[in-house]
Amino acid sequence: MSTKDFVEKDYYKVLGVPKDATEAEIKKAYRKLAREFHPDANKGDASAEARFKEISEANDILGDPKKRKEYDDARALFGNGGFRAGPGGGAGGTFNFDLGDLFGGAQGGAGGAGGFGGGLGDVFGGLFNRGGTTGTRTQPRRGQDIESEVTLSFTEAVDGATVPLRMSSQQPCKACSGTGDKNGTPRVCPTCVGTGQVSRGGSGSFSLTDPCVDCKGRGLIAQDPCDVCHGSGRAKSSRTMQVRIPAGVFDGQRIRLRGKGAPGERGGPAGDLYVVVHVDAHPVFGRKGDNLTVTVPVTFDEAALGGEIRVPTLGGPPVTLKIPAGTPNGRTMRARGKGAVRKDGTRGDLLVTVEVAVPKDLSDKAREALETYREATAGVDPRAELFQAAKGA
Repeated sequence: MSTKDFVEKDYYKVLGVPKDATEAEIKKAYRKLAREFHPDANKGDASAEARFKEISEANDILGDPKKRKEYDDARALFGNGGFRAGPGGGAGGTFNFDLGDLFGGAQGGAGGAGGFGGGLGDVFGGLFNRGGTTGTRTQPRRGQDIESEVTLSFTEAVDGATVPLRMSSQQPCKACSGTGDKNGTPRVCPTCVGTGQVSRGGSGSFSLTDPCVDCKGRGLIAQDPCDVCHGSGRAKSSRTMQVRIPAGVFDGQRIRLRGKGAPGERGGPAGDLYVVVHVDAHPVFGRKGDNLTVTVPVTFDEAALGGEIRVPTLGGPPVTLKIPAGTPNGRTMRARGKGAVRKDGTRGDLLVTVEVAVPKDLSDKAREALETYREATAGVDPRAELFQAAKGA
């Protein structure tokens, strides 16, 4: 980002908040806009992606009290057109000078012309990790995120379960206590001066930062590398965790467990654990959202004359449903509260679909009864309306 862009860009306008907005108002505005323009919600939309980056950039500055103060100070000095970098000069009240020279250091020493003191590098040094003595401190480093998989039975997915997960991740090396050095005395990386980051960008521009390639972002370099971790300070470790899978999860769902990933370095927070859930099929029950489904066979007389049938439930006693007379094949009825557990603790329903069972073998008495029924309904053509509708179409 150039000096000119930084000074002239109005981050308050980007987030749609007033200049005296509170931290809570800024956070609320950012979350609302981030949800609206997030790339996952606007796949393939380049303009939404650019807008999301702009919103994130604004939140990074205004969401940090220190950076916000530095930004406000810069805007107060240069943001209203009183000073402008660029060609020309004099006419129109603009001056021809390079703001990058000011950021690099003041002219005339402390308390020099214009009262800039030690230069505006002191104002902006912390904003992009440039200059200043604070940059030499090794920073805490967040632990890595870990992803694992678990397979649940259909019943476990509906009711929830606690399952053991064996995970491998990078942990602090036990041989060198995470220092990477045999003697536990690593030296500060001379490339990044212990920050774990290096700046990129030309003179007169604010720099962006990348992880230091020499120390791999640690800020420290082993003088006598550890034989186990080879100076990285991290070693592969396996551990088993008891993880609670909430009730009502779906096949393929990805669950995030905050702070259950790899531990951080130098007091940094742990990463997160992501668990991808696979659910085995059930021989009887299916699932549709928060509802369970089951298909129940009924006899012809039950469907034609009506009656009561017993229906199995998942992990509970059977329920009795009343079949109305004249129930057609494929009709679905509802047993309330016998489905999957919802997030609020309530349960969905059990959707019961009836299927008229046609017997393969008939006794002589049953066949005689059906012949009698056929004679009694000889004048009824169930396909008459079908042909009439087809002809009309």
